[in-house]
This record gives sequence, C-alpha cells and structure tokens, in this order.
Amino acid sequence: MPELPEVETTLRGIRPHLLGRRIARMIVREPRLRLPIPPDLALRLTGQAILGLQRRAKYILIQVEDGSLILHLGMSGSLRVVPAETPPLKHDHVDLALSDGRALRFHDPRRFGLLIWTPDPPALAATRHALLRDLGPEPLEDGFDGDHLHRLSRKRQVAVKSFIMDAGVVVGVGNIYASESLYLAGIHPSRACHRVGLERYRRLAQTIRTVLDASIVQGGTTLRDFVQEDGNPGYFARWLRVYGRTGEPCPGCGAPLRQVRIAQRSSFYCPQCQH
Repeated sequence: MPELPEVETTLRGIRPHLLGRRIARMIVREPRLRLPIPPDLALRLTGQAILGLQRRAKYILIQVEDGSLILHLGMSGSLRVVPAETPPLKHDHVDLALSDGRALRFHDPRRFGLLIWTPDPPALAATRHALLRDLGPEPLEDGFDGDHLHRLSRKRQVAVKSFIMDAGVVVGVGNIYASESLYLAGIHPSRACHRVGLERYRRLAQTIRTVLDASIVQGGTTLRDFVQEDGNPGYFARWLRVYGRTGEPCPGCGAPLRQVRIAQRSSFYCPQCQH
C-alpha cells in the first residue's frame, strides 16, 4: 500500500503540472471505487481552475474554485500526468483533462482508491470531513513530538508498534516505517505503549521524522504495486535496516534480526538493540 512518503512524492511530482490549470473535462471510465465517484462530479468540475494541492495523511486534496477533490490511492493506485490523447490502459479509471492538453490519470487495479468531492477548501475539509477530521497530527509538522506520544499512551496497553501506526495518534507511520523508526529508537515493537517513558518517546518521535524525511528524499519505498509518479521505483528500500531482513545481521550489533507478528502485521527487530 502506498504510504505517506509515496503519497508525498506523488503530490510533489504532480503539483507543478496541475497548479493554475483549468479542468477541461473529467472522464470517468469506472466509477466503482472504494466509494463510488459522484455522478455529477464531472459536470461540477468542468471549467474549474486548480488553486492548490495539499496532502493530509495519505489523502491528496486538489482545491478548485468551488471546493476540493479528495483523492486516495488505496492499495494499488497511482497518478500520472500524460498527454490527454494517450490511450488508457485497462485500469486507468479516471482522467482529469487539463487546459494545456494533458491529463491527470488515475490508475487503480484493485479499485480500493477513491475520488470524492467536498464543497470545503482543504483547511476546512481537514476539520469537518468524516474521512479527515479525526486524524492525528502530521509527523513532519508542528504538533507532533514525543510529549504528544507519551500523553496519549498513558491509558493504552497495545504494543507500541500498533500505537504509532494508529492514524488517530499520528498519521502516516505505516508498517515499514514503524519497524524502521522503532529500531533506530531502540524500542522493542512488542513493548506495551504505556511502558515507554517520555525520553524514549521523544527519541522515537525524532526517528519517525528522520525515517519519513529520508524516504521522501529517496522517493518512497519500493512496493509491489507502487512506482513513483514518473514511473521510476522508489529507492528507500535500499536503506532499510530491519524491515524484511529476518535472519540477516543487525547493522548495529551483528545479531540475527527477528520477525514477530503484531496485530496481524509482520514486525522486524533486533533482539539485542531493541528492548
């Protein structure tokens, strides 16, 4: 599933091609996504100028004159900016044809993505829309720190890995990035979140920022169903320290890395460096 760095990479890739353009028309080849595309959306968007593009968690918000499109890539979605006349592939479900002769094309083999409308601009949608209003802070912005994690963890007893993957606590810390961040912070992924102290949470918050920043710079992590917006794979996978490396030596101490299932997700850690 595309995670926060992949979505941020996609956003940065498409923003300069869309900002300031007008939507000439919307072509919907398959409306049956995770949520059905509203039947009046194409008519609503025709002729509207694109005023801004933002990200909230793993949602991309495209602001136009009368509201915003809320887009999610789901498990297998991707976006491309292509010449509008480019023949669509099998799973190219939606085009936003632009005033300059190009189109933003949404490709989603599994159809778990979504493209819906809100009359609110992004700032209001983030506080009022049902998909966005209960999300936690962005990990790369003010409002997220170790004190925040420590405060929310005091009455919780879930594993710390599950805790930081909860989008109500902080958004965008997916399975890969949680494993990597906990390794750098020296925290065992199975440790109960309320048993992690304040100073360790402050270190964990910093490692989450470090890991996500590094992944964005590298273009995201290579996953089976995700490539960058320009068609090239992300390269952060080359720098993974523990994820997917069961049995390999720990980069820090050389002990064999281990794997454990936490909340039905594979978790990777060093038994010597993490406790």
